[in-house]
Amino acid sequence: MAAQKKQYETLLANYSDRRGMIGLLKRFRPYLEMLPSMRRPDESLITIPLPLVRVREANPPASFHGPSLSAGDIVQVPCDIAVLMCDPEWKIKTGVEIFVFIHHPHEDFSDLLSRWRQTQIRIDKDYEWLMPPRYKHIFSEGAEATFALFVLLDDTPERIKRGLHGASLPFIVEPVQHYEEDEAETVDFDLDFSEAADL
Repeated sequence: MAAQKKQYETLLANYSDRRGMIGLLKRFRPYLEMLPSMRRPDESLITIPLPLVRVREANPPASFHGPSLSAGDIVQVPCDIAVLMCDPEWKIKTGVEIFVFIHHPHEDFSDLLSRWRQTQIRIDKDYEWLMPPRYKHIFSEGAEATFALFVLLDDTPERIKRGLHGASLPFIVEPVQHYEEDEAETVDFDLDFSEAADL
C-alpha cells in the first residue's frame, strides 16, 4: 500500500504542474482540443490541485451526502485536480472545466464514481473558485460545461475499468513504472516566488 500511496502522490504532483497536465490531456485528444490555444497550451489552462470553491447560494443537503451549505461557505470539491481553461490573449477563464480523478489506494468503483457524483452535486449551484495567488485576477465563476477524466494505474482492478466504460466516462491508464520517483531528481520551476507567501 505504501507503493500505491507514493504512486498516487507522484501523479497528483505531476498533474498539478501545467506541463504534466498537458501531457495527460494529450492522451485524451477530445479534451486536448478544448484548449483555447493549441499554439500556447501553457497559457491556456490553470490547474488547481485539491480545489476549493465558494458557494454563492444556499445549497440544501443531497439525500445521500453531506450537510446543507450557506451562501459564502467554502468547500472542497472531491476531485484531485480541477482544470480551468483560460484564454491566453484576454486572460479570462472560459466556460470549460475538467475534473481529474486519480484512483486512490483502497478505492473501489463505487467510491471513485461517487466522487464524480458528489462533484456534480457540489458544482450544480452557483459557485466561484478559490484561485491560486498568481491567477486571482481571473474571473472565476462556474462553468458552462464540465467534464470528468479518470486516471487509473496498471494494477487498478478490471471491474473499475469496466464500470467506467459502462458509465461512458473517459479514463486513461498510467504505466506505474513511468512515475517511479528518483528522490535525487531536481526540477526547474517557473513559480514567481514573490507570491510564495500567499501560497
